Amino acid sequence: MGRSANEWVQLGDEVADALAAGRGVVALESTIIAHGLPAPENLEVARACEDAVRSAGAVPATIGVRRGRLVVGLSDEAIAALADPERPVEKLSARDVGLKLARGGDGATTVAGTLAGARAVGIAVMATGGVGGVHRGASASFDESADLGALAGTSVLVVASGVKSILDVGATLERLETLGVAVAGYRTSRFPGFYLVDSGFGLDWRVESPEEAARAFTAHRALNASAMLLANPIPAAAALAPALHEAALSGALARARSDAVSGKQVTPVMLSEFARLTGGVSVEANRALVVANAALAGEVAVALAGR
Repeated sequence: MGRSANEWVQLGDEVADALAAGRGVVALESTIIAHGLPAPENLEVARACEDAVRSAGAVPATIGVRRGRLVVGLSDEAIAALADPERPVEKLSARDVGLKLARGGDGATTVAGTLAGARAVGIAVMATGGVGGVHRGASASFDESADLGALAGTSVLVVASGVKSILDVGATLERLETLGVAVAGYRTSRFPGFYLVDSGFGLDWRVESPEEAARAFTAHRALNASAMLLANPIPAAAALAPALHEAALSGALARARSDAVSGKQVTPVMLSEFARLTGGVSVEANRALVVANAALAGEVAVALAGR
């Protein structure tokens, strides 16, 4: 049934026990379940991410809104409900969560919304596919993901395969620097490109092990209120061929322009178009990278809990 952390937040029993015992816990977002992947892959990937965290020795805490409560540690039944394409749910960033809780019902949390839940209960590690960032053409549209502000103000280590390749990667890295978000590559000095191993941008810092990542984050959060982004490249065997990626990206951007898509609808539309244009290859790539990130996050959470 879960335990109440406060009026609005409910902890799953496994997560509550782990936090009380000082064990490693990994927060997992739920927009990938409701909006990021097609059914039935979305439910399969959600379960695979939880299994990967457990295999690393940590406890998964998939976060989302269920029946008017922000649940940290959704049950399998609740995850299946969010994955049901016949039951569409709202996409909730940090700014949306409180309003949704007041209204009631179900919702899927973005990176920013998930970070809000992690902060509320003291979870120090999160895994996702790719974080949001500065959108292409943002100098005119001012379209920038709320994930960046959340990373700037939340002391959580986030494992991700960089930022989604539909974004302006260079501008996003500049914003992360300005916002004081630490960025380190995991066994790489190149910033990952989500579906690509290398986005074309270098990194100043890298770490070689979960233990080194935990040590670096411990030092970072002692001095800063911001997050640390641990950039973990997609497994090379699952990466898209650069030519296929470029063709799909061009087509997806054209679709977004022709449909005048903006704001939080951009990512699901673009990912859907990527899946269509790559014949489903991008879906398999997404699966590979997000499960790998969950596994690494579990290892880092265990190392962090042991410090």
